[in-house]
Amino acid sequence: MQDKRITIRNDIRQKRNNLSSLEQTLAAADTLSKIKHLTPLQEAQNIALYLSVDGELDTTPIIEYLWQEGKNVYLPVLHPFSKGHLLFLRYDKDTPMIENKFNIKEPKLDQTKLLPIAKLDIIFTPLVAFDETGNRLGMGGGYYDRSLEKWFKTGQGAVPIGIAHECQKVDRLPHQSWDIPLPIIITPRKVWQWSLASLGN
Repeated sequence: MQDKRITIRNDIRQKRNNLSSLEQTLAAADTLSKIKHLTPLQEAQNIALYLSVDGELDTTPIIEYLWQEGKNVYLPVLHPFSKGHLLFLRYDKDTPMIENKFNIKEPKLDQTKLLPIAKLDIIFTPLVAFDETGNRLGMGGGYYDRSLEKWFKTGQGAVPIGIAHECQKVDRLPHQSWDIPLPIIITPRKVWQWSLASLGN
């Protein structure tokens, strides 16, 4: 199973990195238009996002839209003391940024900007691949699986929403017991939704 996951991960990363800058721009615009009409977003105030890397769908227009709407945007930060876990820090236009060990920019750690996961309303979640039942394949570190575990078990807390290019969908993902599926995944062409009860089946 692990070999198949690695193969899928490599294939999909290659596909999204092959997208042209125009395709990326159009995909981001189309995805944002769908996000604007999401019911959970209308009621949300504290929203976690991430900065796109490695051919991921560009989240910059989404972040700028949320700022315009007066929403609070938070970015993930690698937990300095609890390996494999994330913290979420407030992100504004003037937030000091550093590069983490994965060469991904994140807010410089500042406890006054920290928000507990329980107080987030939405966690926009990166993914490498997804399938028609809501299963998600990440980069393999398990950071988001740990962050979303409580939501998956109780249905309470921040709603996780995946963002992906069309080329990131596969028919069926091999998934492990610790993989957390997503109730909503948005691509430029479609909003995929599943009930919590049906996820992981």
